[in-house]
Amino acid sequence: MALFERVEIKTPEQIDAMRRAGLVVGRTLELLRTSVRAGMTTAELDAIAEDSIRSSGAVPSFLGYQGFPASICTSVNDEVVHGIPGDRVLADGDIVSIDCGAIVDGWHGDAAITVALGDVTDELTALMAVTEEAMWRGIAAAGLGGRVSDISHAVERHVRGAGRFGIVEDYTGHGIGSEMHQAPDVPNYGRRGKGPKLVEGLALAVEPMITLGTKETDVLDDDWTVVTTDGRWAAHFEHTFTLTPQGAWVLTALDGGRAKLGELGVPYGGRD
Repeated sequence: MALFERVEIKTPEQIDAMRRAGLVVGRTLELLRTSVRAGMTTAELDAIAEDSIRSSGAVPSFLGYQGFPASICTSVNDEVVHGIPGDRVLADGDIVSIDCGAIVDGWHGDAAITVALGDVTDELTALMAVTEEAMWRGIAAAGLGGRVSDISHAVERHVRGAGRFGIVEDYTGHGIGSEMHQAPDVPNYGRRGKGPKLVEGLALAVEPMITLGTKETDVLDDDWTVVTTDGRWAAHFEHTFTLTPQGAWVLTALDGGRAKLGELGVPYGGRD
């Protein structure tokens, strides 16, 4: 492992460990996607997640991180990110963003999904679809020799082209590896060609946070939960990925991103 402009560069073996962590995260999120339902509490979701992570031989990244009291973040409706699981009962028509992290052999994986409970409005369906697609467009824009802001620009371009949505600016994607949050930041807006160079061994978490209203947010009295200032609802999707000489490898996607990258015309660079 070396440091490149304060950015952690991993060896292939370390990236392979991150892939193992990423698979734990990916499988846990799929379990949560199929488990979540109206009438359950967010604490019940957290318990399912912790059991999944630990039974896979991994450790939850979030639990105890800067004092965070749970293994996942559950952010409901107007909550953008960092929602603390508890006694809130989920209802039909809610959308819940679930952020999950796991550590394997000291290396991290981090990903998030937003799930709709029952029937939701067309507006919310569009919000979730735009947010997820923007994440993939960001990953697809990354290439060896490019710059971090190439990702940011692609995310913003897709969101701006899809309608009147807000792009949260106060929270960003990030580098990831031996720690969950590392340099560089990966904003969800910006011009191409800026920031650290994209090189082999760099791993990044790309995570658009998109709202139906403005970009403005507030933090609740629990000092964690981020909500939209205007009360409009938000969606959040995230994947951890890296670049190999062959192409992009999405470490938290169960198929490594092969299917979606192929749809977008991007070479798959996974080793599995």
